[in-house]
Amino acid sequence: MASASDPCSFSSISKCLTKHLNLTYNVDFERHVLKSKVALTIEVLEDHFSSLTLDTKDLKITKVTANGQAAKFALGPKHSYMGTPLEITLPFDLSRGQHVIVEVTYDTAPTASALQWLTPEQTAGKKHPYLFSQCQANHCRSMVPCQDSPSVKHTYYAQVSVPKELVAVMSAVRDGQVPDPQDNSRVIYRFRQPVPMPSYLIAIVVGALESREIGPRSRVWSEKEFVDQAAFEFSETETMLKTAEDLAGPYVWGHYDILVLPPSFPYGGMENPCLTFATPTLLAGDRSLSNVIAHEISHSWTGNLVTNKTWEHFWLNEGHTVYLERMIGRCMESEQFRQFKAIGGWKDLQEAVNTFGANNPLTNLVPDLKEVDPDDAFSSVPYEKGFALLYHLEELLGGPEVFMAFVKSYIQMFAYSSVTTEEWKNYLFTYFKDKVDILNKVDWNAWMRTPGMPPFKPQYDTTMADACVSLCQRWVKAKEGDLAGFSGADLKILSSHQLIEFLSLLLQEELIPLTHVKRMQEVYNFNTYNNSEIHFRWLRLCVKSRWEEQVPLALKMATDQGRMKFTRPLFRDVFGFGKFRDEAVRVFQAHRAAMHPVTAGLVAKDLKVDVGNITSF
Repeated sequence: MASASDPCSFSSISKCLTKHLNLTYNVDFERHVLKSKVALTIEVLEDHFSSLTLDTKDLKITKVTANGQAAKFALGPKHSYMGTPLEITLPFDLSRGQHVIVEVTYDTAPTASALQWLTPEQTAGKKHPYLFSQCQANHCRSMVPCQDSPSVKHTYYAQVSVPKELVAVMSAVRDGQVPDPQDNSRVIYRFRQPVPMPSYLIAIVVGALESREIGPRSRVWSEKEFVDQAAFEFSETETMLKTAEDLAGPYVWGHYDILVLPPSFPYGGMENPCLTFATPTLLAGDRSLSNVIAHEISHSWTGNLVTNKTWEHFWLNEGHTVYLERMIGRCMESEQFRQFKAIGGWKDLQEAVNTFGANNPLTNLVPDLKEVDPDDAFSSVPYEKGFALLYHLEELLGGPEVFMAFVKSYIQMFAYSSVTTEEWKNYLFTYFKDKVDILNKVDWNAWMRTPGMPPFKPQYDTTMADACVSLCQRWVKAKEGDLAGFSGADLKILSSHQLIEFLSLLLQEELIPLTHVKRMQEVYNFNTYNNSEIHFRWLRLCVKSRWEEQVPLALKMATDQGRMKFTRPLFRDVFGFGKFRDEAVRVFQAHRAAMHPVTAGLVAKDLKVDVGNITSF
């Protein structure tokens, strides 16, 4: 049975809390398993405590001890996405306030949903295998038996044995390396994370990694093929960190490193402490997509330091992080730039609501996740509906400086803990106690617990958007005979951010005639753009306009990288182009084995493929 306080966890959060993990991993690339041991330091919250439940998923558990004594354990029934509860019976009773060290010896499964094992062919270097983890939302339990709930925060220490030609990094401070005393062909890397954090932020990467210093507290890591390009792309990291500190308070995690993963990484970025994961689709060559790094940096405060108590309150992580990311953009660029990014965000929200359906409860800002896989609920909604609410409050309560001061105070108030929407709202009312009459006029139920678009659309400054709208309208209204009037000069005044917006606007139109789209390629040559956000929207536009020759390019982008933001819509679009429906399924099946398990599972649902019957080539 799911925990009473977290619908996505089996663990006994009300009875005990994990305070520290001590992890030992031996990375076995041949069997695709982590041979593991974890010692959990657990604080007891009740008297007569003699049993506890941990979250696991597909783990092969061989031994459990409590304070060094053998403990009985049993695995409960397997749940479709929550895994299997591990019931542990202690050989003694404990009282409230006491601590116990529970040690579990186990192997992960080759199919662990948190781990992706890449063959050498799937890496940039083609010589060595590669492993990376992705634990958000509830996949940590497939690599560590734990209280896999964001409401529980703990420190951790880890020792990772890997083949000596490879390097291990984790979401922690590096603590040296030593030869593996059991095997002279291996080396042990050590890590410590002294700041309490939720289990979903545990992260590990093993590969042929190199690093470059990009600031006084930052390095960039990747395979050598990407490392110099990444060092250039993310050279503004220290400026972003300092800007964030000015806005939100001190950075408590020590190091801020960035790791560029192989292309199958399913997200734009992942805010693992001390080591942000980034997709190689950010490497545009002109630093134009580095705002994703501003987003991940912002998570150091909103998400990692102050965390949503359960995944139902995910908007607290993401809405505040988008708000802080755009405030960094405001400081580094301009207020008009922040407003422009907000306009694009509103469009992303509209698309997410259209995809889910306006009455779908998963478009609530605070959805009910009882018996809902949090991966299925993942969308732009918590990001952009959350931002829209915070921006709306900013306008009501006195502007950006006033509201950012509240956000900073909220971070200080709840630092190192996990919060619910109710606790956030109560603090908002306390902080703005002289403006309660204004806050009472907000339709909280419509914002929080009603599906579809928000009840109020902010009026954003359109200065930067006007040029995009104007060019879009020229194309929409153009007759066949007008097409000669377009030229490459049309784009000279537009930044890459504005180009993204121009293509987004075209995608919102009913249908752009194929003649027009082909003319766009003639004059703008979008096929050659390296910026993944531009390339993605351009290919979607081509498929939507039924340009058959572009379908292979759309499927190529869908499979050359595995970022779900790109891969899922491209597959959905081609699947929706009746003539190519079977081709979309065929290409997916051919590439499924190279995809991240989360991505593959969701694309299978999008394409209505029976997940159990997918063949891998």
